[in-house]
Amino acid sequence: MDITPFAVEIWMNEWETKCEMNLAETCVQSLTIDELLTLSGQNANDLSSLLGMKMTYGDIRGSEHLLNAIAALYEKQTSDNVIVAHGTIGANMLVHKALVSAGDRVVAIVPTYQQHYSIPTSIGADVQPLQLKWENRFLPDLDELRDLVTPGTRMIAMNNPNNPTGALIDRDMLEEIADIARSAGAYILCDEVYRGIDQEGPGATASIADIYEKGVSTASMSKAFSLAGLRLGWVAGPEDVIEAVSVHRDYDTISVGKIDDHFATMALEHRDRVLERSRAITRGNLALVEVWVEAEPKLTWVKPKSGTTTLVKFDLPMTSRDLCVGLLKDTGVMFTPGEAFGMEGYFRIGFANKPADIKDGLARVSEWLAAR
Repeated sequence: MDITPFAVEIWMNEWETKCEMNLAETCVQSLTIDELLTLSGQNANDLSSLLGMKMTYGDIRGSEHLLNAIAALYEKQTSDNVIVAHGTIGANMLVHKALVSAGDRVVAIVPTYQQHYSIPTSIGADVQPLQLKWENRFLPDLDELRDLVTPGTRMIAMNNPNNPTGALIDRDMLEEIADIARSAGAYILCDEVYRGIDQEGPGATASIADIYEKGVSTASMSKAFSLAGLRLGWVAGPEDVIEAVSVHRDYDTISVGKIDDHFATMALEHRDRVLERSRAITRGNLALVEVWVEAEPKLTWVKPKSGTTTLVKFDLPMTSRDLCVGLLKDTGVMFTPGEAFGMEGYFRIGFANKPADIKDGLARVSEWLAAR
């Protein structure tokens, strides 16, 4: 199977171990096991319960405790509507492989995580991009979506909250998108890995799995839950989709690790505390980024409403890659070039690290920009 190289992952692999200040990071400041135990009302003594755990495959679809904890993130899902995977990246791959065939029309709302157009393209699908626009605050134009979703369209693939823009589609617009999909009998795959860390309100907008009868949600412990090291994600959606996914899953997953299952369950059963921490970090850090962007004459943006990333437009006579490589070499600060998302003229900032790193890193970038 031929597939386009994954631009953002290639960038990360090339540079993230060589930078001093990683402002390309998309995971909320990672938890230690000690911090997770504290948030869960436990301590190191409780780790003794793991000593008798046999390192077998464990529950194939995920333990019942874990499936119930995942289902509790949704309004209408039960453990029968959930299956676990190796991160959201594994969940997305499984859904595309299970639902998309050669010749199917897939409408991909872009920019987004590259899986959502490169995987169906590699399968031989007819992938039609719907480009998010600055003038629409990076929200989809629903008239354009109606034109692209022709009868028989197989899937709309989207990311909400959006990576890289931080735009957030609210419940009302999600319901309109569901109506468009329903008119064509299409599935909606919504990558919701950043769900839970909105900048305002209780923190989480509605899930497509709860809004639409053919809505499929993917997510994981990586971004909002600060536990990327667990490599645990999931698919939530209709039972027939879960069963179709399970057929493909048998070929490349079998099960997730038992220790991953254990700690993910712990975090999800104490999700209010974990997400409260994540929202405090992302809301505080975005306030720092906002002050910085507004003070920089060569930069403009659409302020994000959720997630951990934002796209910033720059007014300099260079490509986004040249800008980001120059920053890395001259200042040690790492951003992600917009070219990795098909958004030349922009760079992506991740605002999920320690506030001190955000402040220091942005100050270094200001000095660099002032010299140009």
